[in-house]
Amino acid sequence: MSYVVLARKYRPRNFAEMVGQEHVVRALSNALISQRLHHAYLFTGTRGVGKTSVSRILAKSLNCLGADGTGGITAEPCGVCQACRDIDSGRFVDYTELDAASNRGVDEVQSLLEQAVYKPVQGRFKVFMIDEVHMLTNTAFNAMLKTLEEPPEYLKFVLATTDPQKVPVTVLSRCLQFNLRPMAPETLLDHLALVLKSEGVAADTQALRLLARAARGSMRDALSLTDQAIAFGAGQLEEATVRQMLGSVDRSHVFRLIAALAQGDGRTVVETSEALRLHGLSAASTLEEMATVLQRMAVLQAVPSAADETDPQALELAQLAQQLPPDETQLLYSICLHGRAELGLAPDEYAALTMVLLRLLAFKPAAPANHSTPVEKKSLTPAPEPKALAVLPPMVAPSAVVAPLITVPVMAQPQPAASASAPAQPPSEPAAAMQVLAMPVREQGEPGLRTQARAEANGAGAAPHLVPTEEGDIWHATVQSLVAQELISAMVRELALQSQLVARDTDQWLLRVERESLNQPSSRERLQAALAGLGYPVRLAVEVGRVSDSPAKRNAVAAAAKQQAAEQSILSDPFVQSMVRDFGAKIVPGSIKSI
Repeated sequence: MSYVVLARKYRPRNFAEMVGQEHVVRALSNALISQRLHHAYLFTGTRGVGKTSVSRILAKSLNCLGADGTGGITAEPCGVCQACRDIDSGRFVDYTELDAASNRGVDEVQSLLEQAVYKPVQGRFKVFMIDEVHMLTNTAFNAMLKTLEEPPEYLKFVLATTDPQKVPVTVLSRCLQFNLRPMAPETLLDHLALVLKSEGVAADTQALRLLARAARGSMRDALSLTDQAIAFGAGQLEEATVRQMLGSVDRSHVFRLIAALAQGDGRTVVETSEALRLHGLSAASTLEEMATVLQRMAVLQAVPSAADETDPQALELAQLAQQLPPDETQLLYSICLHGRAELGLAPDEYAALTMVLLRLLAFKPAAPANHSTPVEKKSLTPAPEPKALAVLPPMVAPSAVVAPLITVPVMAQPQPAASASAPAQPPSEPAAAMQVLAMPVREQGEPGLRTQARAEANGAGAAPHLVPTEEGDIWHATVQSLVAQELISAMVRELALQSQLVARDTDQWLLRVERESLNQPSSRERLQAALAGLGYPVRLAVEVGRVSDSPAKRNAVAAAAKQQAAEQSILSDPFVQSMVRDFGAKIVPGSIKSI
């Protein structure tokens, strides 16, 4: 008898043998037990996760006659009746499998649908299974829509696809969709151990781990790789032979690389990369193994209790997780992922691997300086005329915009041995305790000019030139009351805010505005009515002229002063100054908002 490969020999024959798809098994089992059966099922998922196996088990469940020939629809097919044995062997007349990858035209689908008018010959139901259904043409899909929506009561459709996004929504809406998930490496490892135990093949746990990871969630791939590994290892599965077969990088190389990167040892990184070249190990596999190790290190750094005690490499992972800071672990993980895409662009993949690994050393932050050594780039030697921090006074008049620069002294960090009572040296001495913080004026944003720019963007034009008057105090308080009580809105509110109270009489107030568009009769009458409601029964007269004191100008000046105070508070904050001094931080213009 010819040898049957493991993927076919251990194909699940019932729902109990299905591995890693409990959510699908539970739903179908409950539907079969209660006999709430849909007429069309769609199984989606990557290759080798059990789509075809589930469809065959479902067909057996619908047509099983039981061991005694008196059974009915069941969630546990017997596997010994004629229907079950014929479906397993592919000879059941009422179970039809159509490969849509090679039969994708309307003629093939039409030929299949012509069989739908005939009742089952042998079983209880006709089952049409269309594999890789997304390969059908649009015409073929349209040809099967009507039958798929209202099939005969004895007909069931089972569709399977690895790419459900290519299936028309008109087909999806007619099916119950089940997504078969890729299997976890632990699930694959446990199942491979059971299979090899049944086969009587000795297997190393680490070898099974390599096979489970290489399968990438596919049970069929895992069993096929196991077949290959048995042949490669002459009937035994050992880590060294499986690693050689897969071309995987020994974890010792990966651990050596990560340890060298953690210590900033570029020489060891280059030597290990050359060793990988000499052994002919894959550069892409190296980065993949590093990403796997770094992911587990990041988990250990975030959740120390998540260590897998059954893994013999758990101790080395824990040591590396302590050596490499969490931020560098995340950075190196990202570099490894992006570096895999760059290997094909380089003329030599090992040179590209070396560059990817050395990238972390280029971005690695410098070690903190020793107190006994001078601080790099923090010496008090005279610099060639650095720009000083620009702080503009509050903007009250247009002339205040052009103001002299004010240098802000920043205290230098004291040495540990310095005494708090030691007298400060004069600034003119070389070892002065004060230093001028050099910051480009434009890069720090010029708070006063920013406030003016925001005022112009809000429609206020140039910086408000405010000349406070006694009438202006009264008009500002009145307008504020009108706005607070929501007695004015839209153009009426704009007229009140932009106008200046020039003169008052017992029955008439004179307002002045700069824009003729605000002097509309309807707006003036509505503002007059709002004033009467507030207790000022006066008649309004409006003239056009220059305005020097309006509620809008007062509000703009108050907002500018508040913004200036907020910016000054941030710029003078000791923490901000230390960030600027020590790390070269810059305040993003416009990012400071007053509360």
